[in-house]
Amino acid sequence: MSRPRIVIVGAGFAGYRTARTLSRLTRHQADITLLNPTDYFLYLPLLPQVAAGVLEPRRVSVSLSGTLPRVRLVLGEADGIDLDGHTVHYTDPEGGEGTLHFDRLVLAAGSVNKLLPIPGVAEHAHGFRGLPEALYLRDHVTRQVELAAAADDREECAARCTFVVVGAGYTGTEVAAHGQMYTDAQVRKHPMRTGMRPRWMLLDVAPRVLPEMDERLSRTAERVLRQRGVDVRMGTSVKEATHDGVLLTDGTSVDTRTLVWCVGVRPDPLVESLGLPMERGRLLVDPHLQVPGRPELFACGDVAAVPDLHQPGQYTPMTAQHAWRHGKVCAQNVAASLGIGERRVYRHRDMGFVVDLGGAKAAANPLGLPMSGPAAGAVTRGYHLAAMPGNRVRVAADWLLDAVLPRQAVQLGLVRSWSVPLESASPEVARVPGGAGSAGTRKKEDAATGDDPGRRDAPESADGHRSSPEPADTKPTTGTPDAEAAKNQPGGEPAKNQPGGEPAKNQPGCEPAKSQPGGEPAKNQPGAEPAKGGRPAGASGKSRPARAPAKPPSTNAPAKPPSANAPAKPPSAKSPSAKSTTAPRRPGAAPGKPRSGGGASGKPRPPAGAAPARSAGAPGDPGPEPPADQPPPGPDIAPGPVKRSDRRAAEGDS
Repeated sequence: MSRPRIVIVGAGFAGYRTARTLSRLTRHQADITLLNPTDYFLYLPLLPQVAAGVLEPRRVSVSLSGTLPRVRLVLGEADGIDLDGHTVHYTDPEGGEGTLHFDRLVLAAGSVNKLLPIPGVAEHAHGFRGLPEALYLRDHVTRQVELAAAADDREECAARCTFVVVGAGYTGTEVAAHGQMYTDAQVRKHPMRTGMRPRWMLLDVAPRVLPEMDERLSRTAERVLRQRGVDVRMGTSVKEATHDGVLLTDGTSVDTRTLVWCVGVRPDPLVESLGLPMERGRLLVDPHLQVPGRPELFACGDVAAVPDLHQPGQYTPMTAQHAWRHGKVCAQNVAASLGIGERRVYRHRDMGFVVDLGGAKAAANPLGLPMSGPAAGAVTRGYHLAAMPGNRVRVAADWLLDAVLPRQAVQLGLVRSWSVPLESASPEVARVPGGAGSAGTRKKEDAATGDDPGRRDAPESADGHRSSPEPADTKPTTGTPDAEAAKNQPGGEPAKNQPGGEPAKNQPGCEPAKSQPGGEPAKNQPGAEPAKGGRPAGASGKSRPARAPAKPPSTNAPAKPPSANAPAKPPSAKSPSAKSTTAPRRPGAAPGKPRSGGGASGKPRPPAGAAPARSAGAPGDPGPEPPADQPPPGPDIAPGPVKRSDRRAAEGDS
């Protein structure tokens, strides 16, 4: 008899606790599979300390395979569930697809960033739900302080060292508290202009900080924030966000390069596709965390609307404390459905809350006793150490080192702005340009939002914002004369070793190369003899050995166009000229436009389908500087000559 198959979707607080408890209860009596995009459980309450440089990222990441015995880990994101067929369809990090069969299914997919219809927020704000976002914020804040210290303009300095956090709940309050301490420590080593210091703003439409907590704890947290210099503005939020700043609802305009979105979370949209009864985006379950009418389906954590038996008619809030306890009860009830143990209902009394405000400061009310100051700080850190399922010694060691050693304010640049968009169905996974990672998530998001996939890979400026990518219809196509014209000619500049500024052979309006019917290529041009001495193509010939210049095309006899019936002679298999690559084109060089400097517009063009010749060699100088009349590069493009993207030598290098 085969063992029952249990599939758990998600390894957050609820999913991890469910898998760990089931592993202990079933004891090889069931096959347990855990489907998650990452191979670690993330302890979210300590994420602000990662962004502030107190803890290293791996300290808050607990290995799933190392702490969950008898549980099979499958890396991937669920993108489809067939309840009648008892299957879960998923996409792995490399774009592959798979299917898992189940007899019991536990949905614990967690939550994602909550978005509001505010202009510019989705484009210019970043959330705080995963390790990639925390690492990006740490690098971004470090970079902005360093740029502000080096800025000559006072207004630019003020904008770069202004950081706006929206949302005064648990996450937003801790981010602002730790962030102010981090930047204050950083400017001690990088002093800014006289009278200027980093400025953190905390905004929320609620009347007070931490509105979900006791009012005494709220006052304690606000007092600590204001003492550190945080600009706390309650009853105020963002009306519009732009690249250079934000417009607040009270009419104030704030120049900033940083907008952190901590407004709240919403359930993972995966559960909406099931067609089952919902409660404000959450799946309705009974007190046993089982979906009514579906004995094989359980849900827990942020995706489940669990009745609060202590407050009839209410549902348990979306907090880590409840999700952790959901997981234990859910595992017991799944095991009971297989004949192991008895069913239990979910009951929970609040044991209190803790908020880490950085350093020795915190706000806590364990067992309903309000606390503040160092005593609350000790209780807060003790609670986190007890609640973490692993890495306790490493976390305690990092806290000790932070107390006696200065923090390292270093930006590694591992996570870029476009890889952690605010509107993401999987904030724990950073996007990869052109890669297959998170392919299932990108498909769902692009279909839902109508997003242009090309914008994901747009370059990022020093400010951490994206620029619009070049339209696809302006890129030269490999094998066409326009594509070859862009190679090794910065900005479309004609070759300098041609008499009278004539463009190189095999360019539009000129004689075709030897590999094309109708002519011989000019020296030092693609497909021709390499230059002596290893000089780059297009360089001035003044210091070269004497050589007869390339013969310009005759103005009386146009080049003979290739015959429509005679195919082009293919290049030799031994010749390196058989390969062709499209090089990036500098902005300003319009496709299809003849190059200036003597090109005859009336001459026939080489056939578009013929493969242009090129020579291979050791990497060399990328070529001459662009001409003076060339348009300046865009904000996200480094000035200078175009460099080859395939790391091959420029044409003519030896």
